[in-house]
Amino acid sequence: MASVLKKDDAFENIPSIKAKTLRINLNPDIYGTFAEIGAGQETARHFFRSGGASGTIAKAMSAYDKAFSDAIYGVEKDGRYVTQERLKHMLSHEMQLMEERISRDEHPDRLFFTYANTVATIDFSKRYKGHGWVGIRFQLDPKQKEFDEIILHIRFKQNEARLQQETLGIVGVNLIYGAFYKYHKPRKLLKYLYDHIDKDTLEIDMVNFSGPSFKGVDNRLMSLQLIRNDMTDAVMFGPDGNNLLPAAVLYKKNILALRGSFRPVTKVNMDMFQKSYDIFIREQTVEEENTIVIFEITLSNLKASGEIDERDFMDRAELLCSLGHSVMISKFQEYYKLVEYFSNYTKSRIGLTMGVNNLIDIFDEKYYRHLSGGILEAFGKLFFKDLKVYLYPMKNPDTGQIMTSNNIKVHPRMKELYKFFKYNGKVMDIIDYDPEIMHIFSRDVLKKIISGQDGWEEMLPEGIAEIIKSKKLFTRELAKKKEQV
Repeated sequence: MASVLKKDDAFENIPSIKAKTLRINLNPDIYGTFAEIGAGQETARHFFRSGGASGTIAKAMSAYDKAFSDAIYGVEKDGRYVTQERLKHMLSHEMQLMEERISRDEHPDRLFFTYANTVATIDFSKRYKGHGWVGIRFQLDPKQKEFDEIILHIRFKQNEARLQQETLGIVGVNLIYGAFYKYHKPRKLLKYLYDHIDKDTLEIDMVNFSGPSFKGVDNRLMSLQLIRNDMTDAVMFGPDGNNLLPAAVLYKKNILALRGSFRPVTKVNMDMFQKSYDIFIREQTVEEENTIVIFEITLSNLKASGEIDERDFMDRAELLCSLGHSVMISKFQEYYKLVEYFSNYTKSRIGLTMGVNNLIDIFDEKYYRHLSGGILEAFGKLFFKDLKVYLYPMKNPDTGQIMTSNNIKVHPRMKELYKFFKYNGKVMDIIDYDPEIMHIFSRDVLKKIISGQDGWEEMLPEGIAEIIKSKKLFTRELAKKKEQV
């Protein structure tokens, strides 16, 4: 591997943007192109200004006009320009040109890279703050056949296009520098993207690492880092483990969300999902082909034992992904915040699947004391949209009574408020539930797994017990106990 890529552990003091660009420019091996659309050539500008750019920059361009851009990169199927597909086409096209035009015989040590971004800055009316895709395709060894790649999606928070352009330029420098000098520390690389940027000026809500240098990187864990580092409020990943852009997945969709700990996912969870889904897609305004199901875990749920246990998080994610579901991790402890988030991207029907205890908690005033309008403000945000709650019943452990929306007990002060939403059809009971599984709770299954008891396998969906056993999921606490003994 080229000497340029010595692991930079001693370089921990945050270097200036000029120092970063100069370090890259003065390296004789790093060589690449800049293709920037939508906000000018803000990243390339930093490299030109720092000096010594002639040995680094093969080409810098901005195919700003749409017709010209289409002539170079082709026309996207959806006709849009600020998309991940557009960014990938830019990276692929520019890297192909690099390989065709630069002789490896004459430059055997060169490390090729292509940096690209396609962004839309704030509009004239200042209603839409703007967003964009930023990425780099690069190699860390000149003999490397498969390129490494880092792609991220950003959202601007500033109210001036000029400020957004400057922020984009800094992010670009941080990304290129991180790719070559922090590739071996992807978690730190994420943090360093905010070098010389205030977090309240920019949101990073998706990142994906790929390529031979990142084979040990699980993008779901990188997604979790975005939440932990306060870079965004919610992240999503699909069944394949790759991170998804929430805005793209949720845009104009009917959304059915199921919140839980899923530690582990049980037959009850799947019954809740399936029965509520069957009701949801029969709603008059819902088209099944335009519907997405989200299994959502709050960050507070991941902190159930104090600090976030990443192994525990991955165990839950592994099982949900194996069942073919998309997963969201969010900071939204209160349901109304989750609905508010969904409402940013869709005006279609939103459904929340929950158990009786969750519904009772929603009508507890203590969760809304921080709001000036109290519970009424929260409920205005929760229920004013086209939203329904699909309620899964619960068996009272003391009396054996089946609790539904008709006999649950909310606080006396909340009774009339509850009746209002109940009689306006905002709460719908799931009536075709499976009564044979109502005794199953995730926490009980987990205790059995940790203590090595038998009988938990039949409480889980088909195939899940086998995955838990073969991959030894949820066994960390058991291992700790054995060590203590």
